[in-house]
Amino acid sequence: MYPSRSERSCRPTRSIALAGVDEILSRIGSDVQSRFDAEKRVLDFESYLALALANPATHTRGAARYLRDAMDYFGTEVVKRPGGEATRWKIFDCRFDEGESEGRGHDHLVGQEAAQQEVHRLLSGFVREGRANRLLLLHGPNGSAKSTFVACLMRGLEAYSAREAGALYSFSWVFPRGTDGKGIGFGGTESPAPAGSYAHLPEERIDAKLVSPLREHPLMLIPRERRREVIRDMHAASDEALVVPDWLWDGDLGQQNRQIFDALLTAYRGDLSRVLCHIQVERFEISRRYRRGAVTIGPQMHVDATEQQITADRSLGSLPASLSALTLFETQGELVDAMGGIVEYSDLLKRPLDTWKYLLLAIESGEVALRRSNLALNQVMVASSNELHLNAFKEHPEYQSFRGRLHSLRLPYLLDYRDEQRIYDAQIAPQIERPLAPHTTFVVALWAVLTRLQRPKAERYSSPELGKLAAEMTPTEKAELYSSGDVPTRLSSEEARLLRTGVSEVMNETQNQAQYEGLIGASPREIRALLLDLAEQESEGCVAPPGLFRLLEAFCKRRDFDFLSLGVESGYHDALGFVEVVRECWLDRVEAELRISSGLVEEERHEALFARYVTQVSHWLKGERMFNPQTGDSERADEALMRRVESQLGVEEDEADFRRNIINTVAAHAIDNPDGEVDHSLIFPQQLARLQESYYRDRRVQIVRLGRAALTLLSNEGSAGDESLNEAAEVMLSSLYVNYGYEKSTARVAIAEWLRARDQA
Repeated sequence: MYPSRSERSCRPTRSIALAGVDEILSRIGSDVQSRFDAEKRVLDFESYLALALANPATHTRGAARYLRDAMDYFGTEVVKRPGGEATRWKIFDCRFDEGESEGRGHDHLVGQEAAQQEVHRLLSGFVREGRANRLLLLHGPNGSAKSTFVACLMRGLEAYSAREAGALYSFSWVFPRGTDGKGIGFGGTESPAPAGSYAHLPEERIDAKLVSPLREHPLMLIPRERRREVIRDMHAASDEALVVPDWLWDGDLGQQNRQIFDALLTAYRGDLSRVLCHIQVERFEISRRYRRGAVTIGPQMHVDATEQQITADRSLGSLPASLSALTLFETQGELVDAMGGIVEYSDLLKRPLDTWKYLLLAIESGEVALRRSNLALNQVMVASSNELHLNAFKEHPEYQSFRGRLHSLRLPYLLDYRDEQRIYDAQIAPQIERPLAPHTTFVVALWAVLTRLQRPKAERYSSPELGKLAAEMTPTEKAELYSSGDVPTRLSSEEARLLRTGVSEVMNETQNQAQYEGLIGASPREIRALLLDLAEQESEGCVAPPGLFRLLEAFCKRRDFDFLSLGVESGYHDALGFVEVVRECWLDRVEAELRISSGLVEEERHEALFARYVTQVSHWLKGERMFNPQTGDSERADEALMRRVESQLGVEEDEADFRRNIINTVAAHAIDNPDGEVDHSLIFPQQLARLQESYYRDRRVQIVRLGRAALTLLSNEGSAGDESLNEAAEVMLSSLYVNYGYEKSTARVAIAEWLRARDQA
């Protein structure tokens, strides 16, 4: 768990007496010792084999299944999107420690559920095939979270490998000191092996220890044919249908370990049990920091694995004579470091092609040819590229050779402004020391998404009616459709239903196009820079939308990015015009908060009125009479009430058709939610908003007066003179503070800007 700032601020108190140093160290040491023993950190070979036999699913998996198991270990959740439900893997939330409610900013992936599902599907294919036989190429515009995607997987592997379910083991060779104080040499006096193994000898009784550079699996020490028999027996006793990875079924020890194994087997005249006495099985954990099972390779110009001689190392001079005569080579490099986990080729296509051509054969055969041996690969290979380099690579003559060994996965910019806002709330807001006004990150997230949207083309749709509705949407209406599924309020009930059911088609319109939606537009990197610049420049005492609008306007006029130079098409690609659009959206939100905080507008009143309307319409359609509890009589549906509500809703279509559509919508919702109560605010948000707007128009003058009085109080200019007005203004401000997260400086900026822009009283 990552402690919060308050948890990291440890202030000593006199009421708590510090324990003595000896007691503290004893307590810590006891805890470390207990965890070490419980986690089975050091084992002899026999103990490890017993552990593997008891749990073959854990101890016979390759990197692909290990990564898939890590994704599954942290669980999934269903995310509701306007286009339907999506599965999200919680590994990308990076909440690995109990009580950690938020992911660490740079590693926390927002959205991209489709890409998550595709990666999980691809890993399952690797498991069935026995190895990862394709390179996963993440591509998209700059700043679309490609590196974050891989970083989350790496962090998840780190956390998983520290759990019992994710335990990983490798081995080392241990050579004990003889009883005469000299190396055993296979000719002198040999130190007896406790319990048949040298694995648990104390350090002072060990002359030399050779670590497996490839972190090879302990089962690889069993000769291949016998190993297969052991694995068959293990799987036969398992309840799971398991596929053994190729490297474990057909593979062999690396060159260094094979030479040591053969030399010892010769020295012991074929006695395998004595050879295995030298094996110390150790648990290891994946670590990005120490490049162990999680490695990122930049676009450098060399092959990512090599060998170096180690027998000249003076520290190995105490090896037995039978080993000292060998020429041992240690395998090194990024591919070696990544064994058992993930290797990421960052910006792969920025490398000259010749520097990574070896991957073509490596992916094909599962091996990399070194000078003296072949390196068997056991890692999931992931690469990233922007669209510019990928498109250039597709024109290269060699592209067809690589095409079958690549699996391309697109990561576009986010098109849901709520997801976009979560990025800035998590990464930028905590870094801003000044008060951050409500809706600041909303404003910039909406602007960014608007710059990414494309105008729908009617001819691409399955029905002319849906195509026409999609093509007529404004950028703001499309952004709302992608975010909440809300359709434009200007549509009739039938049109709204058609567009609502066709959301998926709208969202997938450009999926197979080269110029797909989410390819161009403002990058989160630029937005983060703008927000941080605003925090430095703002002179209002707080960071608020008005200052952001000024920065956005200046940003658009610089024309430093391609999306700022696109021609405007029916309101789309108008980055500068979108500044005014988001300004109006922000003012709408401020206005709604002032309405509710004033106490003059009661949301429950509108819901109750609309619920009565639906009840009246239901009885009207059925021709049924209604019981009036006040008079005790059965009466016809109230035509006056229905027409009054329809007038406030601005109904222009035939009233009978409108009423039937209302009841059909309720019925459809009831079918989809048989166990839930009818919630009119979810089914009819546009209609309720219209009722609220109608009610507000009659009371707008009162809210403006309250806003002016509140601004007077905030500006330290005394009071408005009217005691009751001052009290109402204080109630309004109190509601803004408590319910909407304002404080004095941010409330002053918001109210002043709203009055300046919309005070028509």
